[in-house]
Order: sequence, then structure tokens, then C-alpha cells
Amino acid sequence: MQQWTEQLSMHAFNKPFRHQITFNNRLRTTGGRYMLSTHHIEINPKQLDYFGEEELKRIILHELCHYHLHLEGKGYQHKDRSFKELLTQVGGSRHCQTIPGMHKPLPYKHLYECKSCSRQYKRKRQINTKQYVCGGCRGRLKKIQENR
Repeated sequence: MQQWTEQLSMHAFNKPFRHQITFNNRLRTTGGRYMLSTHHIEINPKQLDYFGEEELKRIILHELCHYHLHLEGKGYQHKDRSFKELLTQVGGSRHCQTIPGMHKPLPYKHLYECKSCSRQYKRKRQINTKQYVCGGCRGRLKKIQENR
């Protein structure tokens, strides 16, 4: 992968990639990341497993945009115009695809109900029922369930 990235860098940017690129199995919600302090790139190997080499190439190009712009002192963040323009020039992906089963919704822990209108509120964190009221009718809330 190191050689392939060096070739992609020369072909797409006409600039060498002089640092390391590695797979990181701990990455879950991202396709890859560029490390500002070391200038190394880490790639999620599950992207290759699920979506193939073409998607991996687009992720590497994305990270190389961060890499080259940062080393040149230009805007390297997603919000910067220089990043967006360079990304479209080289054909990198703006967002990686979602790996099936990686984004599990967290269940709520606390369930509250309005005493007046019976509207229910699901919350991950516990709330103070003396401080908060129903958003619909301004009635008092009561806790009816706590999941563990």
C-alpha cells in the first residue's frame, strides 16, 4: 500500500509522499485520517474489504489532499475552499461509505412522560424533573422507565 500511495501521489499531485501509510483496525466511523503531528496516514481496512480498491483509492486521494495542502501551508480542512477544489481535481471522495453494522443507534436509558398530555421523552441522560417541563403543554414530567 505504501508504494501504491507514493505512485498515486506522484500521478495525481506531481508531488512525492514521504511519510507512512498504514492500516488501522481501530478506525470505525471514518475511512482514513491524516495525522497533523507526524504527517502519516491511517486507513480503515474494512473499507477495502467491503467496497474494494476503487473506494480505497478515493479515500487515499482524500487523505493525500489533507497531506499536501497541510505541508504547503494552505487550507487543509474540509471547510476550506482549497481543499474542496483540490479534492474535485484529483477525484477523491468527499465522504466514505458506511460499513454495514458499524453505526448502531444507542438505545435510550431514561423514559419520561408528561403527567398532563402523556407525551413521552426518551433521553440518554437523566434529567431533573423539577427543572424541566413538557415542551407541548408545559406540564410536569415523571420518570416511567430506566433501562440499564
